[in-house]
Amino acid sequence: MKLIKRLWRLIWKTAMWFLIISVGLTVVYRFVPVPITPLMVIRVFEQAFDSEKEVRLNKDWVSLSEISKNAPQAVYAAEDQKFMDHKGFDIEAMEKAWENNKKGKRIKGASTITQQTVKNVFLWQSRTYLRKGLEAYFTVLVELIWPKHRIMEVYLNVIEMGDGIYGIEAASQVYFNKPASKLTRNQAALIAAVLPNPRRWSPAKPSGYIIGRQGWILRQMNNLPPIGMGVNP
Repeated sequence: MKLIKRLWRLIWKTAMWFLIISVGLTVVYRFVPVPITPLMVIRVFEQAFDSEKEVRLNKDWVSLSEISKNAPQAVYAAEDQKFMDHKGFDIEAMEKAWENNKKGKRIKGASTITQQTVKNVFLWQSRTYLRKGLEAYFTVLVELIWPKHRIMEVYLNVIEMGDGIYGIEAASQVYFNKPASKLTRNQAALIAAVLPNPRRWSPAKPSGYIIGRQGWILRQMNNLPPIGMGVNP
């Protein structure tokens, strides 16, 4: 009985500390720039142990007011067109993904911008049930504590946009030699086009497939209402 009580006490304390730390960190990141993410650390270690690669961590946090409005509009069109309406989860896309997974197929678009932000800021890259459960927990937490413009701001600053390149400012400087505030519609759409696999594709050398995706994103940007984020370039 004493062992069971001790075990229960340990579980209870661990759960309480996790709740306090997770909520506290989410509140802090509501106002403070995210200094580094687990993925950035993992990539640095991967580069360090790869003799053919140099260690590269190119990032530069900028506020949403310093980002061209074309950037949030482009990722909104490319990654999550229900971003302004959902509470962190695209239920319809999740149902489609579930049905296709049962058939042995895969579908894109089930992960929302909020979920991608959570995965980058708080978690590690894996497909385990534990990671998925924590992702759902942090997604609810973030949607409760952060407004949509903050979610978009963090997303645009931490998302991987190339090998060792993180965030829209670093991507804009590396690929187009200009600040994110000056990104044109075409450039923003080109960056958004490579997000499904930014280490395979590059806005600097777009393939025919990426140019095709860019065109699709530009059409979606025209069809979707402006989300009122960012500044005019």
